[in-house]
Amino acid sequence: MTIGLDAGAASLATKLAAAAGGLALAVVVLAAGAGAGIASLLGGGTPPSGTAVASIPPAMLALYQQAAATCPGLPWTVLAAIGTVESDNGQSTLPGVRSGANSAGAEGDMQELPATFAEYALPVPPGGANPPSPYDPPDAVYAAARMLCADGAANGANLGQAIWDYNHSQAYVNQVLALARSYGQTQAQIVAAGSAGGVAADWALAQVGTPYAWGGETPGVGFDCSGLVQAAYRVAGITLPRTAQAQYDATAKLAPGDPLAPGDLVFFGRSTTAIEHVGLVVSPTAMVDAPHTGAEVRVEPFPTALGASWGAEQVVGFTQPATP
Repeated sequence: MTIGLDAGAASLATKLAAAAGGLALAVVVLAAGAGAGIASLLGGGTPPSGTAVASIPPAMLALYQQAAATCPGLPWTVLAAIGTVESDNGQSTLPGVRSGANSAGAEGDMQELPATFAEYALPVPPGGANPPSPYDPPDAVYAAARMLCADGAANGANLGQAIWDYNHSQAYVNQVLALARSYGQTQAQIVAAGSAGGVAADWALAQVGTPYAWGGETPGVGFDCSGLVQAAYRVAGITLPRTAQAQYDATAKLAPGDPLAPGDLVFFGRSTTAIEHVGLVVSPTAMVDAPHTGAEVRVEPFPTALGASWGAEQVVGFTQPATP
C-alpha cells in the first residue's frame, strides 16, 4: 500500500519543516503582528474549554483568569498554559515546585527565578502571602502575569516575545500557544478551524522536544507514544483509548490506496493484534512520535508500505480517528 498526503497538509508545512530540521517552529499569527486580536484567537476572551476544565484544578483556573485580567491584552489561556508546562498547575512533584529549586534555580508553581519573582511579587495580590512566596499560588501566578505584561503582553503588543522571555525557547513558545488555544477553543471553533486531525497534528508538533516518559501524557513533563496521541486528540475534542493497541482497535482503518491526512495514525508491531508503537502522521513520509526511553518527542520518517520494516518492528496499519 502506498500512501499519499492530501492537501490539508499544506497548513502544517512550515511547522513540519522546522521541527524536522531541529529549527524553531513558525508561529504565523505572531510573526504577522496580530496585536490585541491574538487574545481572541487564543480564547482569552472566552470561557474555559472542556479541555481546560478537565485538566486544570478549579482554584488555579480562577486564579489564572483573575491574574491575567490585571494586564489588558494578556489571554488567561497563556498564563494557564505556562502554569501547566511549568508545574502541572502546581500538582507536579518535581524538585522546586513545592520547595527548593529545580536544576536551573527556578522555584514555585510558575518556576520563576528568585530575582525575577522578587521583581514582580509586589504588591501582594488578593489571597497572597505576606511576605510573598513563589510557592504560594496567588503570588506566583500574579508575578508571572506582571512579568509577561512588562515583557510585551500588555495590549497584545508582543505576546510571542513575552513568552520567549519567560523561557528562551521557540519550542516552548509554540507549546504554550498550542495549549492556550486548546484552553480557549470550543468544539465548534475547532471544527470551524479545520479537521480534528489537523488540530491534533498541529498540537503534537508543538510538543517536539518533550522527554519520553513511559505512561506519560503531560505537556512539558513527558509522553509515551500513545499518551502523545491521546493528548493531541483530546485537544481536538476526540477521546481515544490510552494504549496503542486499543487506539488501533478503536479507530477507522484506512484501505490500501487511501490518502493520509494530517492526524492519521500509523501503527507498528508484529501484527495487528500485537501493536507496540503509534505515530501521528504529519507529511507523506513523516510522523511525530515519542519513540523510546532516553529520546524526546520528534519528527521522523516512516515507511509507507504495509509490512515494511521499521527497526525491529513493521508497519501494520494506518487508521483515521473519527471526526467529531
